[in-house]
Amino acid sequence: MANFMFCTGIENSIPTIDQGRTRIDEMELCGHYARWREDFDLVEDLGIRFLRFGPPLHRAFVGPDRYDWEFADLTLCDLRGRDITPIVDLCHFGVPDWIGNFQNPDFPELFARYAGAFAERYHWVQLYTPVNEMFICAVFSAQYGWWNEQMQSDTAFVTALKHIVKANVLAMREILKRRPDAIFIQSESSEYFHADSPAAIGHAEVMNAKRFLSLDLNYGRRVDSEMYEFLMDNGMTRDEYHFFLGNRLKQHCILGNDYYCTNEHRVHQDGRSWAAGEVFGYSEITRQYYGRYGLPVMHTETNLAEGPNGDEAVNWLWKEWANVLRLRNIGIPTVGFTWYSLTDQIDWDSALRERNGHVNPLGLYDLDRNIRAVGKAFKQLISDWRDVLPAQSVCLVVPVVPPSHAGRIDAREQEDRAKRMMQRPAAEPRTAEEINR
Repeated sequence: MANFMFCTGIENSIPTIDQGRTRIDEMELCGHYARWREDFDLVEDLGIRFLRFGPPLHRAFVGPDRYDWEFADLTLCDLRGRDITPIVDLCHFGVPDWIGNFQNPDFPELFARYAGAFAERYHWVQLYTPVNEMFICAVFSAQYGWWNEQMQSDTAFVTALKHIVKANVLAMREILKRRPDAIFIQSESSEYFHADSPAAIGHAEVMNAKRFLSLDLNYGRRVDSEMYEFLMDNGMTRDEYHFFLGNRLKQHCILGNDYYCTNEHRVHQDGRSWAAGEVFGYSEITRQYYGRYGLPVMHTETNLAEGPNGDEAVNWLWKEWANVLRLRNIGIPTVGFTWYSLTDQIDWDSALRERNGHVNPLGLYDLDRNIRAVGKAFKQLISDWRDVLPAQSVCLVVPVVPPSHAGRIDAREQEDRAKRMMQRPAAEPRTAEEINR
């Protein structure tokens, strides 16, 4: 059984802007391609054994069934040698130029084949986030018009959403064929919309229903009636909807959710919304998501800029950790916590909509790889709590196999057990409540 998963990540966002002419590659901008060994040294120095990491899709996926594994081989083999368990992030906000964008109906099948080829090559990898923040990816690309297709309509949003979530589901299916005990840790934005006045209640209710769409579809849960009409009115077919109900893989999943101070919103009576800051906080919003899906939880992203006092990020780390402990204390199985990312980032102050070269001081280390105050605080937090918080046995049906144990007899037996479980026919649910659980 794995210990509690203290984690960080290497930011690998790759959206395009300027109608596809400019790609924002965070690994390149933050120097990871040149300094990846040094970055992995920093992960080890912090005492972190789990890392959100993945090869950039636009560089690895060079054409239909054509892959360039050079960077993945170098980095993943190095992580394996260090016995750091990667949570492999396969698609982070963008696709290769030859696919175009998330409006392309061929994307799900193409991506699933990529995921299968990846799992075939790196059989020792067990933990995956196939598509990062599916809801945010669809909203920013096809509702707000910021990235990729840069469209602004409900129909474009539904099209992007159904393709993104289908790609995630098909990728899970292909990975499970190669690694039956794979565990999928969704990294999904956890949102809440607060009505600013009585006249805004209707808008807020719709937004609070819409925030669940990606996970409802991904987990094979019937969406709310109003959202069903929304999907049908904006281009999803009944067959497409039933695909999600018929490919229910939530038993292989951990509900990874992300929380920032921008995840709660005030909604105006005309439907406009803006960031509200922390109102409910991570534990309350996560309680809502857990109540809906009933899966083990992992806090998969948070950060805050190091401000003028120098302790703003440290205080936010403490607050988020207190929220994680609160969830565990009220009985919600919580298996991990992540400060994202390892180093500072570039241009997230404009949500990657512009290439300005602005350094955002959000990392555990700055871009010169000097540790920040929050990095020191996280290292101490891990040292203090590591042995106090083993993951409860109810959290993971299948234990995590560290890279150093891959291929051992006990690991192969675990895979065989998982394969037999997958081959058992699922019992037919008898009620709507059972279907949604």
